[in-house]
Amino acid sequence: MAETTASEVNVDRLELEKFSALAHRWWDPQSEFKPLHEINPLRLDYIDRKVGLSGKKVLDVGCGGGILSESMASRGAQVTGIDLGEKALKVAKLHKLESGVAVDYRLISAEAMAEEAPAGFDVVTCMEMLEHVPDPAAIVAACSRLVKPGGHVFFSTINRNPKSYLFAVIGAEYVLNLLPKGTHEYSKFIKPSELSAFCRNAELDVADLMGMSYNPVTKRYWLDKDVSINYLVHTVKS
Repeated sequence: MAETTASEVNVDRLELEKFSALAHRWWDPQSEFKPLHEINPLRLDYIDRKVGLSGKKVLDVGCGGGILSESMASRGAQVTGIDLGEKALKVAKLHKLESGVAVDYRLISAEAMAEEAPAGFDVVTCMEMLEHVPDPAAIVAACSRLVKPGGHVFFSTINRNPKSYLFAVIGAEYVLNLLPKGTHEYSKFIKPSELSAFCRNAELDVADLMGMSYNPVTKRYWLDKDVSINYLVHTVKS
């Protein structure tokens, strides 16, 4: 039985349906989710360097099929993954059976989880989700409620400017076909200054801001200080 229904929470039903339609391909590294597989090691190493995942209690908000959730659990973290996509969670649970990596997957919103388990986690991650929900500030606030004082929250999203539109939408979706057409809606992209304001309002101090770049010739991703397109934010609960 579903713990939370999509009609009750901060979710765009069309966005949910869009990802649900592709859910069965989540763990295929050559599928529409190929970019997620390729950037996952970068994200994982970044998070692990900042917090030392082993032994930490971690919540992965918007976990999808569990790519990041499983990799954090493989580093020794006790991971709970939450999402509102039933099909994606089914895929995550099936893959868990195949991999043997222990992750607790739940169909519940971040807001509902925050009511249930306030200050319940050492680390909260929310990757590539904020640009897909109607009220990203509410997700940031929920993540803040979920983490312990002094704990860490990580976000990743896409900047909003002409360059990000050119590369993240036109380039990635229509020229290079890295992502399915219609994956992103430019108006929902979030500037670092906006996300930083959401964090400050939620009592999260921004500790680090890191960009993620891609070379279409070498097909290589890397982390750097260029936050003009994709970027990661590391915050600490006040």
